Amino acid sequence: MQAFRRRSRLWPVSDGAALVAFSVVGLLSHHGTVTARGLAHDALPLLGGWFAAALLFRLYTRPSLARLLATWVCGVTAGVAIRALVLGRSFDGREAAFLGVALTFTLLFVLVLRVAVAAVVRRRGADAFR
Repeated sequence: MQAFRRRSRLWPVSDGAALVAFSVVGLLSHHGTVTARGLAHDALPLLGGWFAAALLFRLYTRPSLARLLATWVCGVTAGVAIRALVLGRSFDGREAAFLGVALTFTLLFVLVLRVAVAAVVRRRGADAFR
């Protein structure tokens, strides 16, 4: 829990990397390749939604687990909605299913990367990453 309350310049990088990793895994599993267009369609809306929510909830200036979870729910949901609009998809069962998958796996990716970053920060000394 301490890692989620500590300020670090690495949190935005870590969170962005987690969202891009989620998009890359999705593109590889569904299309077999990663393209700039695929990343633009999938990663950019998620990144935009995430970082807009992070600003709204002040995730990086006043970090907490509650702010992280609020950013995750609102940011990923907004990103999926923007992605659906960009791709011209209706908000039917398929998009709802994608939202469920996106919420589940983005949280997993974000938490795993944050735990890894926290371990590196502890090992190398917190001052090096602040």
